[in-house]
Amino acid sequence: QVEAAFEYEQRILNAYQEVATQLSNVDNLASSYALRQQQVASLTESITIANQLFQSARADYMEVLLTQRDALEARMELIETRKSQMDAIVDLYKTLGGGWQ
Repeated sequence: QVEAAFEYEQRILNAYQEVATQLSNVDNLASSYALRQQQVASLTESITIANQLFQSARADYMEVLLTQRDALEARMELIETRKSQMDAIVDLYKTLGGGWQ
């Protein structure tokens, strides 16, 4: 009976640790998503500035294109981070016994 109590206690500790890990993962991804949103906003503003520089003949169009590319890559990373965030939330529900099979 002592062995059964020990095993039960171990399972509870493992479950707690899994939930804590998943919560931490969700929190970290939320922070990462917020940073990526700021990055996308900054790069979107950079596109406007690059276009203005091009229109005033202070930059060539290659700079505009490179800025647009960087902004698109940042948006893709933002989307990937959001997907990871949603996956982490699903994993948290599973860890909490959400009935996902």
